[in-house]
This record gives sequence, structure tokens and C-alpha cells, in this order.
Amino acid sequence: MMNEYIQRFSVRQRIEHFTVMMLFLVLGLTGFAQKFYDAPWAIWTINAIGGIDRVRWIHRAAGIAFTVFAIIHISIGLFLVLTRRARPSMIASRKDFQDAITQLRYYLRISDKPAHFDRFDYRQKFEYWGMVLGGMLMIATGFMLLYPVIVTRLLPGEFIPVARVAHSNEGLLAFLIVIIWHIFNAHLSPEVFPFDKSIFTGKVTREYMEKEHPLEYERIVDRGEEKQEAQTHEDP
Repeated sequence: MMNEYIQRFSVRQRIEHFTVMMLFLVLGLTGFAQKFYDAPWAIWTINAIGGIDRVRWIHRAAGIAFTVFAIIHISIGLFLVLTRRARPSMIASRKDFQDAITQLRYYLRISDKPAHFDRFDYRQKFEYWGMVLGGMLMIATGFMLLYPVIVTRLLPGEFIPVARVAHSNEGLLAFLIVIIWHIFNAHLSPEVFPFDKSIFTGKVTREYMEKEHPLEYERIVDRGEEKQEAQTHEDP
């Protein structure tokens, strides 16, 4: 008899998600308080934290922590893939574009067959790489603003105001994507409503896995139930 739950996320992955979530909240709160400094809520936030100097210090400390965390995440991912301990399951392929078209046809009721996804679907990959590339932009522009004197020794001074605009607007874009796209698709969509807690518990039901990620579920069944229960997936 099959067990009810399947391990989908490892302890490391859950810790990574929680860390990013906390850093994102801190960076968003302290960043938007500076971006919208003349708004009543921003003034109240700055005063509640202890003044603009403390807000800037917290924002910069969180930014450096995010940078270190990003380096560790990418390094671990590359190591796992290069040593063949993990599949490069976040790399986009031709199938993802085909799945997007198939799923759109399914949503429009042109076809009655939805796409069959593997471990991650095209939406999750799009969001992941958007975060990676957006994070790189935030890190680069953040350090340019943190060390403007050093930067202007190597680059024209116009790069500093450009970095300020890019850093501010990318931060707002990331916030909107997380609020509008990620939270809905990952936790509030009809398929998982009222809440998908797998990234916190690490487990999903077999029914969910068979429906949402049938290709991965087939591999799990082929490997054997007992082996699967003792195994934890590792992804970059």
C-alpha cells in the first residue's frame, strides 16, 4: 500500500526558502521606507526602526547577507549538478515552451489535455530565473551605491544615478512579482487553495504529485516506494 506523502523538498531547500523570505521582507521594508521616504507610513516606519541611519544600516547588512547567500546557493547548485548528485531540473528546455502552449490551449478549452510537468514547470522556472537574474542586478547596483567613490574611479559618474534608478525599480518589480505572481501560484491558486505548505513541511500528497508533476511521479514509482521514502531530492 502506497504511503500518503512524498518528500519533495529537503531540509536545506526549506531553510534556503525561509532565509530568502526573511531577507526579502527586511530588504523590502527598509528599501521602500527609503524609496517613499515622504509617505506617512514610511516616516512612521523609519521612526519605529530608530531613524534613517539605522534603516540604511539594516538594509545594507541584509543586502550583504543576501549576496553571501546567493553565492552559496549558486555554488551548491553547481557542485551538485557537476558531481551528478542532482539533475539540472531548473534549466529551461524546449519542452517548457511546448508545455506553455499546451497549458494555454487547456486553459482556453481548445484542448482537454493539460501539460504533463516534470519536477518543476515552466512557470516555476521562469520565476526562479527571474529571481536569480534580478538578484544579480540588485547585488551589482547595491554595491555600486554602497561604494560610489570606488566605482567612479573605474566607470563614468553617470553610472551611479543609473544604478540608483535600476536598484529602486527592480526592487519594486520584484516585490510586485512575489505578491501578485508567486504567492498566488504557489499558495493560493485553485489547485492548491487554501494554502500549499510543502515548502515549509517538505512533503506533498501523492495525489498532488501525480496530478501536478506526473513525470516526476513516474520516476518515483519506477525507483520503488521504499527507496523513495529514504531519499531526499536535491536541486540547485
